[in-house]
Amino acid sequence: EKYMNFKEYIRDVQDFPKQGIVFKDITPLLNNAGILDKTADALLNSVKEHKIDKVVGMESRGFFFATLLATKLKAGFVPVRKKGKLPFNVLSKPYSLEYGEDALEIHTDATKKGDKVLIHDDV
Repeated sequence: EKYMNFKEYIRDVQDFPKQGIVFKDITPLLNNAGILDKTADALLNSVKEHKIDKVVGMESRGFFFATLLATKLKAGFVPVRKKGKLPFNVLSKPYSLEYGEDALEIHTDATKKGDKVLIHDDV
């Protein structure tokens, strides 16, 4: 089959992490080895024609597929984490959510000028 619908492997959890939020739980997808493999292949097929040097994954669910993509693309993996989680010099960017505010950080030496970077988030 050319296109696969992954929605049946993503469950909605009402009122998580707080009232009024519908959380998209990807653990059913992650728990199914065959579907996980098809997911990685689908993501890879969407970018494989590009030369990628680094794949950036956003904390925390973005780490799952960003590392898979980095491996398949033979690229480095760069974690972007919530404020205070990285141990070295960082660049920081605050953001707002429907349920609060936070900041994301990346190591200052995670990429270099000229790197072709793919940013993968979980949504």
